[in-house]
Amino acid sequence: MKKVLVTGTAGFIGFHLAKLLLKEGFEVIGYDGMTDYYDVSIKERRHEILSQSDRFRCKVGMLEDFETLSALCDETQPDVIVHLAAQAGVRYSLENPRAYTDSNLVGTFNILECARRLKVEHLLMASTSSVYGANTDMPFHENQACDTPLTYYAATKKANESMGHSYAHIYDLPVTMFRFFTVYGPYGRPDLALFKFVRAALNGEAIDVYNHGNMARDFTYVDDLVYGIRKLIDAVPAQAEGRDAAAALPNDSLSPAAPYRVVNIGNSDKVKLMDFILEIEKKLGMEIKKNMLPMQLGDVPATWADAGLLQNLTDFRPNTPVSEGISAFVDWYREYYGV
Repeated sequence: MKKVLVTGTAGFIGFHLAKLLLKEGFEVIGYDGMTDYYDVSIKERRHEILSQSDRFRCKVGMLEDFETLSALCDETQPDVIVHLAAQAGVRYSLENPRAYTDSNLVGTFNILECARRLKVEHLLMASTSSVYGANTDMPFHENQACDTPLTYYAATKKANESMGHSYAHIYDLPVTMFRFFTVYGPYGRPDLALFKFVRAALNGEAIDVYNHGNMARDFTYVDDLVYGIRKLIDAVPAQAEGRDAAAALPNDSLSPAAPYRVVNIGNSDKVKLMDFILEIEKKLGMEIKKNMLPMQLGDVPATWADAGLLQNLTDFRPNTPVSEGISAFVDWYREYYGV
């Protein structure tokens, strides 16, 4: 039975990934700081659900606490590490950049050190579509230059990619970075747009719509996202000496100098923000009041993933339509909060 250490198992994506891995028979070791960036009770509930499996164990600790993290790794000896834990939130990085330095830079360095010492079969780490920054050539593909981050959050994630490449090269450590696009679904984060929109609508409040609604996002349903991660666990980047040039994938981001690859995980579709809101209104059976506002600092008008490499590597491409994903979220929200 393969053991997978997942950081951030009390978080939105980590919870869903751990649940999928447990369903498939893996042993999952969770590590989470249980920070109060948002309501801790929903994090506790996620861990309660995961703890119903006898193949799940978790440790509460901060990424910056190398002693605790390292002791857990030494004790459990995971075969694979999936590093999802981070200080999240594009806008919060404008208010508290130090939290991103501590978690996303120091914390990720600690993960790299643990992976190096354990000689894990594969280290997979979360990046973000935000690294594409000011790029306007869409759909975004993995080999584009990402030298224009617009927020400190994006800058820390781009730094994580560079840190991962250096460890892959120096230590022959197989590393896959995956770039998320706007993720949504049940048990989502309360600071994400869908959660905020549904909560406000059911409370009879107006929602804030930035750039006067002239925005588009590659909305990716969480089940699609974590299935993509699960499939990538088996797509281990080959070390240079073991590669077959004739078998190279088209548009592959595999490094020429390391067993390292970057992969987009997105729906490969741009959805206009106002169309997304309309789907919420249809599901709720009501019109939502809207505050039309200018663009926020650090935001981008559109994101759109080229997910061709993911499909070439795994035979899978996210495809859940937003109408279906929004419906599942609203059903969960109503049940969870009793509204």
